[in-house]
Amino acid sequence: QVQLVESGGGLVQPGGSLRLSCVDSGRIFGGLVMGWYRQAPGKQRELVASISSTGSTNYEYSVKGRFTISRDNAKTTVYLQMNSLRPEDTAVYYCNAEIVPGQPFDSWGQGTRVTVFS
Repeated sequence: QVQLVESGGGLVQPGGSLRLSCVDSGRIFGGLVMGWYRQAPGKQRELVASISSTGSTNYEYSVKGRFTISRDNAKTTVYLQMNSLRPEDTAVYYCNAEIVPGQPFDSWGQGTRVTVFS
């Protein structure tokens, strides 16, 4: 079992900002790619952003330039800074590790809900 605990979600107006945090309480994923995923109502879960152990990042096209993923290896925490939020960003956000490239670990937490209202 792994424990990745997400926090930081909430209600925000369009154009607003939030910062999400993901704590790897088990301290076992420091050498792996970490990612933020989201699942909107009625849609499949999708990868939003990822970051390698050395800081290389990748973003889904619609969030590029608005979201920034980062990690603090000493604190075993991954962050997602979300700026210029849009109603279509509304979703439950999850973090996870990629056990192999493109494949998240088969364990998901409760996530943190982000609601952007217009």
